[in-house]
Amino acid sequence: MFIPHSTKEKEEMLKSIGISKIEDLFDAIPKEHRFPKLNLPEGLTEMEALAELQEYADANETVRELACFLGAGAYNHYTPAAVDNLLRRGEFYTAYTPYQPEVSQGTLQAIFEFQSLIANLTGMEVANASHYDGATATAEAGVMAYHNFRGKRSKILYSEAIHPQYHAVLCSYLCGYEDINIVSGSSKNDPFASPDALIPQIDDDTALVLVQYPDFFGRVYDLTNLAAKVHEHGALLGVITNPTALGVLKSPGEFGADIVVGEGQPLGIPLSFGGPYLGFFATRKEYARKIAGRLVGETVDEKGRKGYVLTLTAREQHIRREKATSNICSNQGLITLAATIYLSLVGKSGFKQVSNLCYQKAHYAAEKLAALPGFILVNKDPFFHEFVLKCPKAVSEINEALLDEGILGGYDLGRDFPVLKDHMLIAVTEMNTREEIDALVESLAEVAHD
Repeated sequence: MFIPHSTKEKEEMLKSIGISKIEDLFDAIPKEHRFPKLNLPEGLTEMEALAELQEYADANETVRELACFLGAGAYNHYTPAAVDNLLRRGEFYTAYTPYQPEVSQGTLQAIFEFQSLIANLTGMEVANASHYDGATATAEAGVMAYHNFRGKRSKILYSEAIHPQYHAVLCSYLCGYEDINIVSGSSKNDPFASPDALIPQIDDDTALVLVQYPDFFGRVYDLTNLAAKVHEHGALLGVITNPTALGVLKSPGEFGADIVVGEGQPLGIPLSFGGPYLGFFATRKEYARKIAGRLVGETVDEKGRKGYVLTLTAREQHIRREKATSNICSNQGLITLAATIYLSLVGKSGFKQVSNLCYQKAHYAAEKLAALPGFILVNKDPFFHEFVLKCPKAVSEINEALLDEGILGGYDLGRDFPVLKDHMLIAVTEMNTREEIDALVESLAEVAHD
């Protein structure tokens, strides 16, 4: 182990605390436990360690080598080379929380631009500087709704068609709250229930109704009627959304959503074996003081020059923790910068093109797969770029066979919904070529006859 202090420096430090050698620091530990022999292999040189790590890395298969049809919350999209190039500039890569605006204008402006882009994309009035991922942003929506009603409304009603992991994290955050009641509007026996199936269960004790758009199964519903019924009871409507879909679909804000959250990974962030990602959080202006996390605002200094500052920080963990809606206030600064660069590069028309490609390619794939004997396209409602395919045998068995063909198959829905055994959730993005889709169809046809 490298210790940067010289022998003389170590002697001076030991003398200042009144001991003669480093071993004396461990006198409080029983002698037989102080320096146990560890069963560790011999140390490696840097060259040897790098070779071993490379061997581990080479064992991984990625979307660079495989045709990917796996989605379920993390998607294989194209990231322009400029995103990574700009992201690695030293002034961004080493930046920390911008508490001092006078030395953090670049970082603050980048966050402000991210907030503006997310607000425009979701059709909301204000967005924060991000959360860890889509699941934690969803949980913070529940926390905000609970505190908005000062705990006087205890019911959070959610659709079974939201991402199962998002529901799990929502419960991790809130199930310990006093008098909280997190209720599924459908059941695992009927996960395909439409959002309107929640309406009969909305009452005056409901704080939040939570749905996904497009939902976990890729389906797209008009949420206008649901929003009206939610607001009739004075509750809030929370919508989890896929940002890529908003390039071609009506924004949640147009339906009347009060809180919009989601996973920003599709916006120029690589899959990276699961992270780091970013969670976006947007809401109406009237709830701005109840948002968890950081907000960056635009202002002018005493000379009238435009500047950016952290705003509404009085309720955050570093000032008034006991008054905070949530004490988890870190944002994914570098990852939000990637999303900001991505959206700025592709622009409005480019983003619509990406969304349209996803839509068109997914529908081409669904049409071809539905024609295969033994496979059934379950989606009867409109869908964006994911759909459910009922398979003639176990999804795990099919995916194993697909992997041998260089194809990463869809998500096994039976893992989360027992009633959906042998059902596969397939995702198609702009990265999937027609040749890849045709290869998937051909491989599934062979698998069905094995």
